[in-house]
Amino acid sequence: MSSARCVQSEFCSERSYENTGLDLNFCYSMPQFSALENDLPAWFDPDETRSHKRVKQGPSATESIGNGAGLYVTSCNSKTNTNSLNSVPRLHFRDYIWAYTERYLAIEAMEEAAAAMMVGERNEVKEEEGSDGMKLVQQLIACAEAVACRDKTHASALLSELRAKALVFGTSFQRVASCFVQGLSDRLVLLQPLGAVGVLGPPAKTVNTFEAEKDEALSLVYDICPQIQFGHFVANASILEAFEGESYVHIVDLGMTLGLHHGQQWRNLIHSLANHPGQPPRRLRITGVGNSGERLRAIGDELDSYARSLGLNFEFLWVESCLENLKPKHFKLHDGEVVIINGILHLHCVVKESRGALNSVLQILHELSPKLLILVEQDSSHNGPFFLGRFMEALHYYSAIFDSLDAMLPKYDTRRAKIEQFFFAEEIKNIISCEGPARVERHERVDQWRRRLSRAGFQPAPIKMIMQAKQWLGKAKVCDGYTVTEEKACLVLGWKSKPIIAVSCWKCS
Repeated sequence: MSSARCVQSEFCSERSYENTGLDLNFCYSMPQFSALENDLPAWFDPDETRSHKRVKQGPSATESIGNGAGLYVTSCNSKTNTNSLNSVPRLHFRDYIWAYTERYLAIEAMEEAAAAMMVGERNEVKEEEGSDGMKLVQQLIACAEAVACRDKTHASALLSELRAKALVFGTSFQRVASCFVQGLSDRLVLLQPLGAVGVLGPPAKTVNTFEAEKDEALSLVYDICPQIQFGHFVANASILEAFEGESYVHIVDLGMTLGLHHGQQWRNLIHSLANHPGQPPRRLRITGVGNSGERLRAIGDELDSYARSLGLNFEFLWVESCLENLKPKHFKLHDGEVVIINGILHLHCVVKESRGALNSVLQILHELSPKLLILVEQDSSHNGPFFLGRFMEALHYYSAIFDSLDAMLPKYDTRRAKIEQFFFAEEIKNIISCEGPARVERHERVDQWRRRLSRAGFQPAPIKMIMQAKQWLGKAKVCDGYTVTEEKACLVLGWKSKPIIAVSCWKCS
């Protein structure tokens, strides 16, 4: 590899080519041409066409200026009168063409050779990276197996090796591996002896820590990654269709805006309603559900001001509660209202081993008799009963996400590091290191959600807007590699055929 770099430096940077016997700086001196019968130059001798410096160092070297070509011509004949132009042999035009052609071909050949060597070097680097990546995968899985077997000694030794290889600013897999190493390390610290009864939870030092960084990371995810905005777009399009011709409409937002400081989804919807052809609803009401009443109130005031500026009759309410504690009385429903329930990346948090919590929440939502329930969730199986199975599913899923970030942002972009380390890493660590109630990132596939919602009294409402979704993806200007597909009445956003986010709609059966 070092030889290839040397070649590139010699041939591409300095372009001196002294070692080849060719002086490529045409402002330097050229050797004397000899006019032959076949008009071919007789000077092209590698030993004579070294650097002009060697020629000038000769004891009898003198210089004279040739006419018509703007070139310095050097003669090594001491008997030549340097003050007379008659001493310069006649230079045929074809001699110049032949000389420059030879030099050009020599340069081209050497540049091609240098380029070939660089391509070979890059291929070698890729092969080495692939080999290193495979070793990293094997070590990561071996460490997960050691943790699953409660082999702390072996797991600790592997973690020590992995920390040196899983780099935060490395390749996409090195970066995702660094997050899994953190999760395995946390799980190892909390690991209990075989047969002990208890709950694995996050280390105390990570609870309520880095809140500002997490909020910033969430905002960056919203602005840069298409997942959340894709869910908002499909949800709002479905809501507008359901509200067509209705006068009084009411939206219940579970997990209000994911904790984003501004109601981006509802600002977009309010704007669409105000500019929608036909008569807008007489009244739009939104009820936000969340754990921070102060944040919900701030979002409501902002949305109220925006809606009134567009001439909409708007009312905002909030329920400060977790989903498990919701009751029908918390929602002030009016007669004649059309209710839409909006659940974006939040319902998976109430999926528990007992399944009782989710069933209770779905039952309460069904009692609201919504015209439409919109579900946006990660399309992956991170809620399996076995640790190793979850580990492998999560590794596959988040490797695709980190690969997409690799294509969207430069290697040393701090925004990417914040997104990965303060948003996706938190999800990974919760999936890997926590058990029991502490594990809230319980993503499931669409088929599993279909079974759960069907048991709760909901039936699928097909989403017929695949072309609109593809057009949105094109306008969103995200990098190539993201796709939108329609699968079993759902819309799925994926990265290189790997499902990432699924949007589905449901109605009361």
